[in-house]
Amino acid sequence: MSDWRGELPRLLTAAETAAPVGAVDVVAEDLRRHFGATKISFLIVDLTGRAVARLSTSPDTGSGRPAERIPMSGTVYEQVIRTQRLYQETSGHEQRVIVPVTNRGDAIGLLELILPSPPDEDVLRGVGEAGHMLAYIVIANGRFTDLYTWGKRSRPPTLAAEIQYQLLPQSLSCEAAQFTLCGSLEPSEDLSGDTFDYALDRDTLHVSVTDPMGHDLDAALAATILVAALRGARRAGTGLAEQARRADEALAAHARGHATGQLLRVGLRTGRAQLVNAGHPWPLRMRDGAVETVPCEVDPPFGLAVSAPHPYRVQDIDLRPGDRLLMLTDGMLEHQGKYVDLPALVERTRDLHPRETTLMLTSAIRAAADGRLEDDATVVCLDWHGPQETQRHVSSGADTQQASASRLQ
Repeated sequence: MSDWRGELPRLLTAAETAAPVGAVDVVAEDLRRHFGATKISFLIVDLTGRAVARLSTSPDTGSGRPAERIPMSGTVYEQVIRTQRLYQETSGHEQRVIVPVTNRGDAIGLLELILPSPPDEDVLRGVGEAGHMLAYIVIANGRFTDLYTWGKRSRPPTLAAEIQYQLLPQSLSCEAAQFTLCGSLEPSEDLSGDTFDYALDRDTLHVSVTDPMGHDLDAALAATILVAALRGARRAGTGLAEQARRADEALAAHARGHATGQLLRVGLRTGRAQLVNAGHPWPLRMRDGAVETVPCEVDPPFGLAVSAPHPYRVQDIDLRPGDRLLMLTDGMLEHQGKYVDLPALVERTRDLHPRETTLMLTSAIRAAADGRLEDDATVVCLDWHGPQETQRHVSSGADTQQASASRLQ
């Protein structure tokens, strides 16, 4: 075991020496050599969050496309993703070990090994560390190959869907000492352009949720302009009101209709939360187990600057340690969403990680629509731990103190 740990720098070099599509194979071969594993698989979580794709580590993968897609519901794979803890079982003389492949709370997938004999604690620790290292290898090499993108998709996207997926943040989940965040988008049949985004700087968390008018390619193009304007303004260091103004003018200038949106900024050292609401549904907040809407002043949607120029108001909202804040699009509340008791479901999922909470919320809307949504359903869930927190409690890429139980009670 100590030898394997000492070879980590060499293994990273070997992974970089290999082609991007072969980087995972390098890790697999090393695990075979050191632990005698007879079978090794990397399973990547797809965009729906409901299935994993088994990416073969054999040299005869051909196109490199996923060989097998496995629904996660009720499986040990779902258990490992939820709990972010190692799973081990005995089958005959073999030992099956599954560990999470996670980076800062972003559950990328799973590493599964079949071992010929019961592993000791050092071996299990080494496999866990390999899973964590694999997360960095997948992230780094994903910039150069479509292999991992193929694995995340259960079906080929339309042009509008391709645009919409590219607008989402690269990681849908993020854990920091002061907060845990995750977003989920359940697309409609015609794609309505919903997007969400977040970013961290030294002292501030920035979050946005936007919902353009229209469907298909028109909505995707409007979303592209909107997200680019917001990101450009944010990266230039502007405040919330200026970010909103630039988004408003960009949509109007390019004649892309209008869009509702909500911009949130939270000071990581102060806990101060500020919001701009551009014609968007009010957020929900759960405090001490009770869910309520967060009333706020509502300004006009983005894209009306030419006909009705107006300033956007920045307002404080009450956010305290222990709160859960949810930012939604109207697809969560209208159409089939009106048949889902959203506050009750938020209360029921209060002990789940935002990753599982957002998935359950959007899945409920999807189920109410029999899988055919009339409007995109998007939710961002933010757990605010407070500025007094300075460090995460990390185990192989995840804060296990924030992780969900294996099943919802």
